[in-house]
Amino acid sequence: MSILEKLGLARKKNPGAPIIGEKKKKQEESSTLQQNIYIRIAIIFGFFLLLVFSVPQASFKEPSNYELKEPWRADDLTAPFNFPIQKTKEQIESEKDAIRNSIPPIFHEEPNADISIKTRIDSLFSNLQSVMRVYEEWQLSEQSNGNPTQDSLEFIQAKRTSDLNLSESSWQALQENYRLTEIENSTVATKTAPGNRFIADNLKGSITNISSELLDDGIIDRNKQELSYDQITVRNLRDRTERTQNLANVRDMQQARDYATYQLTQRYRENIAGAGFEIFNQVIEPNLTYSANDTESRIQEAISDISKTKGIVAQGQVIIRRGDIVTQEKLNMLKSLAEARSQNASDLERWLRYGGDVLAIIAILSIFFFYLYLYRKSIFEDNAMLLLVIIAMSLICVGSAVVYELENISPYIVPVAITPIILTIIFDSRVGLLSTFTLALLTGLINGNNYEYVVATTVACSLGLFSVRDIKKRSQFFFTTPGIVFACYALVILSFNMTAYQAGEELLSDLFYVAINAIFILFTYPLILLFEKSFNVTTDFTLIELSDNNLPLLKQLMNRAPGTFHHSLQVANMAEAAASAIGANGLLARVGALYHDVGKMEKPGYFTENQTGSNEHEKLKPRMSALVIKAHVSNGVKMAKEHGLPEVIIDFVKTHHGTSLIKYFFVKAKENADEEKDEIQEEDFRYDGPLPRTKETGILLLADGVEAASRAMKDPNYQKLENLINKMVDNRVYEGQLSKTPLTFQDLRVIKETFLNILVGIYHSRVEYPDKDQGQNGKEKKEETAQDSNKNFEVKKEDSTEGPPTVDEYQNT
Repeated sequence: MSILEKLGLARKKNPGAPIIGEKKKKQEESSTLQQNIYIRIAIIFGFFLLLVFSVPQASFKEPSNYELKEPWRADDLTAPFNFPIQKTKEQIESEKDAIRNSIPPIFHEEPNADISIKTRIDSLFSNLQSVMRVYEEWQLSEQSNGNPTQDSLEFIQAKRTSDLNLSESSWQALQENYRLTEIENSTVATKTAPGNRFIADNLKGSITNISSELLDDGIIDRNKQELSYDQITVRNLRDRTERTQNLANVRDMQQARDYATYQLTQRYRENIAGAGFEIFNQVIEPNLTYSANDTESRIQEAISDISKTKGIVAQGQVIIRRGDIVTQEKLNMLKSLAEARSQNASDLERWLRYGGDVLAIIAILSIFFFYLYLYRKSIFEDNAMLLLVIIAMSLICVGSAVVYELENISPYIVPVAITPIILTIIFDSRVGLLSTFTLALLTGLINGNNYEYVVATTVACSLGLFSVRDIKKRSQFFFTTPGIVFACYALVILSFNMTAYQAGEELLSDLFYVAINAIFILFTYPLILLFEKSFNVTTDFTLIELSDNNLPLLKQLMNRAPGTFHHSLQVANMAEAAASAIGANGLLARVGALYHDVGKMEKPGYFTENQTGSNEHEKLKPRMSALVIKAHVSNGVKMAKEHGLPEVIIDFVKTHHGTSLIKYFFVKAKENADEEKDEIQEEDFRYDGPLPRTKETGILLLADGVEAASRAMKDPNYQKLENLINKMVDNRVYEGQLSKTPLTFQDLRVIKETFLNILVGIYHSRVEYPDKDQGQNGKEKKEETAQDSNKNFEVKKEDSTEGPPTVDEYQNT
């Protein structure tokens, strides 16, 4: 097999060969929605309109026949009018960053913070005095031999219920100070000096003063180390004032705590200072709260004032001369000229430019739809399938248009490869490759005639779809295909960057978006499932699942009609090989063959391959036997629907006999009719159809008959098998059983050869191995064995002029 054949791109053999029943097919007029020409026109026109609105309107692209850091090969270019030089995206982003770094953060000042903190200080020290009074009562009770244990419990309870959250060491320090001052002073005759009082009053004043001092300077709710500014803006919403304050003059919470610790240790002993800090830590809080909304609003206000231009090019000024190197500055001027032309263009110029894009769309779509019309009529003439293709392509085009309108997002983020992969799996690689070229051109047009993008997309999508042409495992979606798409995109982008000497940052940016693109390919599988359900199509994924012999329906066939099951396996092998040989879907033919005779399970004993003794038809009249034989088709359709088989597989069950005649019982009925022969109607002995319409169903009709008839042959050899195949295939053609299929005579020739090769392999002669004790009688035993073997091939003797028995004669004898 050639490389093109492996890729599915080989030219069909003998394209000029006549198609069987082609005239009949052209004469048939269908009124169904799926084939309505007006609906088809509406679908195509709707796709065209969608593309027209997806293309950027009124956009003037700069001349594209140049590269950065390459010589200008066109004539000298002068400014046709005055126009401003647009800043690059990088320059604008740099100015935005400068604004973000220059505008100080805004903090809201709490105007009543000092009052709130003083109130909390008063409350805490009031609670402290209450607890200390309980402590005093306990101590006095202990000295007067009262009930110290009970008093001690009351003191512990008072500490727990107070708002004070002090450590045990702080309570010990305060208790000791209180005992040395208040309690002892109250029990001695001579009072101590007036200044020797409980430390709480002094501690309260110190904490109040320290808090006020800190609040006056300002305490922010952010870590100063995280702020890269020298100043902050303080906004008082109550007074509607705003001031700028040096960041060095304010403190964050940690600095405020450090300052309080230092001041308290300077004034009190260590244990008292520790208690005071714990109280301070419970009352202090920031009075300057950061406002992210106000800060961002001011930044955006400043950013909105950024000028998009820098300087002006005067009319007649030389922009670039022939041979000059295209620098970044020259590139900016060229882009600015294109932007100015878009803004200054007249309506006529805009429509002419836009009309050019529309004509390009018409040209691209013409190629696409003409190909479908000439080579994939099954898609073009089926409105449902055509709509499936259009929807899959529209998703990519709309996505590209949306991304193009967004700033700072590369077009490489759009997963164009999804559509070719889906169409390859649902249809074939030629349709997928056609969609690749079409989408690459359309999305390139949408993205401003981006040549690099068109090349990268074409290469990546082409190799990506070939990776799924013979997909057998779902894991290919998760590893192989995304990897191939990413590698192809990266290779093309790298090559263009190397040619243009572009910066590495741009390359890394594109590769980042390509990586996201590759990840999006993981959504291909759920999209395929969605298309399968929505449009009633069957992909190879479903067919692979249906080919499992352990599925319930095939298990039942194996157990209830083993002869039929074995027959189906042989037919499946023949159908698959023949379909693959002519370029049809071999997997579909195989799966259809596996299920084509499931209806025989209803009455397996009425079919020869399942009979081991008497023939059930001997008890029936020929007409009734014919009804039983015909019923296996309708029974099979019913079973297939009950088990949820796709319609494409049910078609194999419906059409595998076409409208052929059950000849054996028809002849037998005429023989038994005697004088009532005229009452025998041939239609009563024909299958109800319908006729097969696809290559695969036509192949099954042939394979089913040939395989069954070959089993009934006596001493099959190459010549007999060849005659059998030729006769049966030719008879089916003569009877018109293949008149609705697209099979050509060249296809039939290949099918015959394939059938012959398989059957010769099945019925080839074998050498008999002698037994150990075979001696003088060995030759006699060998002859007896040969005679017994011949008996196994004995069938009802036919007139020698009629040739080998047909499938119906085999099945019904």
